[in-house]
Amino acid sequence: MRGRNLIPALFAALAFAWPLAASATMAEIESDVVEATLDNGLTVLVLEDRRAPVVANMVWYRVGSADEHSGITGISHMLEHMMFRGSEQYEPGEFSRIVSRLGGRENAFTGRDYTGYFQVIGRDHWETVMAMEAERMRHLRLQEDEFQPERDVVAEERRLRVEDQPNSLLREQFMATAFLNHPYGQPVVGWMTDIQAYTVEDNQVWYDRFYHPNNAVVVVVGDVDAERVIAAAREHFGEIPAGDLPELKPRTETPQRGERRITVEAPAELPYLMMGWKAPVLNTLDDPADAYALLVAAGVLDSGEASRFAREIVRGEELAGATSARYSPFSRLDDLFLIAAVPTAATDVETLEAALLDQVERLKDEPVGAGELERVQARVIASEIYQRDSVRSQAFQLGMLETVGVGWQEGDRFVERVRAVTPEDVQRVAREYLVSERRTVGVLDPQPLDGADAPDPAAQPYGDGMGDL
Repeated sequence: MRGRNLIPALFAALAFAWPLAASATMAEIESDVVEATLDNGLTVLVLEDRRAPVVANMVWYRVGSADEHSGITGISHMLEHMMFRGSEQYEPGEFSRIVSRLGGRENAFTGRDYTGYFQVIGRDHWETVMAMEAERMRHLRLQEDEFQPERDVVAEERRLRVEDQPNSLLREQFMATAFLNHPYGQPVVGWMTDIQAYTVEDNQVWYDRFYHPNNAVVVVVGDVDAERVIAAAREHFGEIPAGDLPELKPRTETPQRGERRITVEAPAELPYLMMGWKAPVLNTLDDPADAYALLVAAGVLDSGEASRFAREIVRGEELAGATSARYSPFSRLDDLFLIAAVPTAATDVETLEAALLDQVERLKDEPVGAGELERVQARVIASEIYQRDSVRSQAFQLGMLETVGVGWQEGDRFVERVRAVTPEDVQRVAREYLVSERRTVGVLDPQPLDGADAPDPAAQPYGDGMGDL
């Protein structure tokens, strides 16, 4: 991630239909998104939104930390940085200067399943930045004198965002404990020893292996004409040849055979508790019902002041100062159903853990009441639909869903899927997946701060350190 602009995974509604250009292969049009596939395999998604004279232009590559192996962890993120350090046509930093001169904003992000680049710019300049993205897709220049300083920047980013943040440090080691041979166990930013050993050749190999049009998705959302966007994508990207993509091995996690626990000692003001249960996602389920039931189950536990954690653990028993429950069905591989909490000064971690687990057991023992379920469903839906006013959020939703393999059409089905969840569904998935043999527990044991400023105890409770925050 360059800079501080972090993009959450948002699932907004879609708007405005448009016919597809005759020069591209037409795909089925649901909602109002126009989809085309160029002859070289590039996927193009366009959504017209004329409410403001602004356009979000994004290029997504289907490569992230889940594609890496020991010794080069974090290389996707390192290459993200190097994409701004010069190409055949643009000198180092010139790409960003042009976007700024045109009045736009730009950044990039790396996640476990993808790497993305985006610009938000006035409607008169979207084709300029599209052409620039096409140029660096094909003609990136990796130079030693640019590489060494940028590698130092990445190492410092890791120090600031992980090693100096006790909650992030716990989360990193928690994930490495939860997953043995599954790639989500390694950090998006990479291990420090791997970062320090990167070479320009490592980056070149990664670029040559994955940065091809048949491994990319272009998303344009905003005040545009869809037919013109498809034609422009064909003009600027169409001559880039498809690449030979590597065959990806199925990195299936070894079955867990009992609860795992880890304690991390680090300077901090307060303890921190994390619990996670291995859970399937849309990509690994035959029926999507379980994924959406788990999403709603997380909402029952923690989705605002009326949720069970807030009502009973934070305000009722006053055992925690902050709580969270999180599950996302949108990833390439199986993931975790996560709970986190910060105990109050008068509460020990063991007491807090028992209280949280009591709430999980309650999901199994009794169906959620109809009124409570409706409130949670409404809140889950509202939190997603609220984001529709941002062209960047809409573009992120489309690109994320398409890149992880779910398909952008899942955004259209989100509301229907959430509303279809029943109390019996929530009870069933809690009984099946939220069991002790699938559970990993992580505890931050705070050590003396030695006069240093206390880190924010709520900082980045779930962040990978990169774009998946």
